[in-house]
Amino acid sequence: MSDSNTHDAPASSQDENHIVAERREKLAQWRASGRAFPNDFARENTAGKLDELYGDKDPETLEATPVEVRVAGRIMLRRLMGKASFVTIQDLSGRLQLYVTRDALGEEYADFKRWDIGDIVGCVGTLFKTRTGELTVKAETLRLLTKSLRPLPDKFHGLTDTEARYRQRYVDLIMSPESRFAFVARARLVQSIRNYMNGHGFLEVETPMMHPIPGGATARPFVTHHNALDRGLYLRIAPELYLKRLVVGGFEKVFEINRNFRNEGLSPRHNPEFTMMEFYEAYTDYRGLMDFTEGLIRHAAREALGTETFSYQGRRLDLSTPFARLTVTGAIRRRHPDFTEAQLADPAWVTQKIRDFGVQARPGGIGSLQLQLFEASTESELWEPTFIIDYPVEVSPLARAADSNPEITERFELFIVGREIANGFSELNDPEDQAARFRAQAAAKDAGDEEAMYYDADYIRALEYGLPPTGGCGIGIDRLAMLLTDSPAIRDVILFPQMRDE
Repeated sequence: MSDSNTHDAPASSQDENHIVAERREKLAQWRASGRAFPNDFARENTAGKLDELYGDKDPETLEATPVEVRVAGRIMLRRLMGKASFVTIQDLSGRLQLYVTRDALGEEYADFKRWDIGDIVGCVGTLFKTRTGELTVKAETLRLLTKSLRPLPDKFHGLTDTEARYRQRYVDLIMSPESRFAFVARARLVQSIRNYMNGHGFLEVETPMMHPIPGGATARPFVTHHNALDRGLYLRIAPELYLKRLVVGGFEKVFEINRNFRNEGLSPRHNPEFTMMEFYEAYTDYRGLMDFTEGLIRHAAREALGTETFSYQGRRLDLSTPFARLTVTGAIRRRHPDFTEAQLADPAWVTQKIRDFGVQARPGGIGSLQLQLFEASTESELWEPTFIIDYPVEVSPLARAADSNPEITERFELFIVGREIANGFSELNDPEDQAARFRAQAAAKDAGDEEAMYYDADYIRALEYGLPPTGGCGIGIDRLAMLLTDSPAIRDVILFPQMRDE
């Protein structure tokens, strides 16, 4: 008796409609029997837990002390024979083999042999080991719980079309252990971050998703309309201004893990709907935030992978050593040592150099131009964790200016494998300075900058009640999940990413 498993032949696009028609006919016959889609089977055991408890037991032990189980899952493999057959079912925890015999099922064995790959079944039986040592359930009863009308892809190829994987994530999850791992790992990552924040005394809060004024970042918002109030609203681009209102109110350590929405393009790094964790702490500054963020990233890696040193896309990455801290120009010069400080201070030279890297330079002061050159020439090369610090005021409208130099802010961005992972700064808590920066942003918007911020009068009013010295940081959960699951594109870690029309 063999327990080897084979998969049904894959369906081609030409005969898929025929297969669906055949399965609909089987469903019609099942309905006629009065047993279609039952909802009274209670599963008590999962494949993974059974393997954990009994996978190392020898056949004699299982035979001497029979273990009855109630399992359920989707048929993924089968080997049909005359009087006895093997099928493999899959649940969230893994796969489990069933041994099905005519002696046990009686007349229903013939019905069982007409079931299909993809059908969902419930089984009651006892555990045993096959000659090859595979833990198996000897079925005493077997019931069809859900009829699958569409054929699954060939197990050896799965959904080979990447776009189809994203559009039909439900099929991708059925067929791809790698995809299932990525999303289970993402869930554990989020939970580990939540535990870390709670363990450090932060209070988790929820702030509005629909804003009367979009704020907290420079980005183009999605616009909607509230009929009852007859007013325009915006899907939030960031929760920042609401979280800082809470710090004004006395919640001195707060965080939120939730969605942001930005009406921007699609790319391997960008989805218009994405997840951020933002946190704010009173009586700390951007240096303290960098220390905390570094510890959080290491904690997430240890929880997700069990190590701080791992491979991403075939290249080694070490999170165990202190993260580098460089200014914008310092990072540029480390990557391009032939660039001099004098050249980097010359707007005309920097503008031309941006063009040399194939990017159209945007108008701005020297700080803005230096940042554009950094983005064009250096950002993608920052493989090891690196904090870029001391951003210019003109590109940091919510960050506190440095006491030593009013042209720069106490701000950082964390880059790992050439991607921005986090952005944080000492918060601007001077209401008059903030009002002036809002006015400058509003003027830029009036001049045509669609990503410039609005003037938020209520936020200014909140600051006038007094925001203590505060630091705040946002961490991109999707990009961190990409890093820790070795995923090359953001769509690989978002269950249902935005897609163009089929």
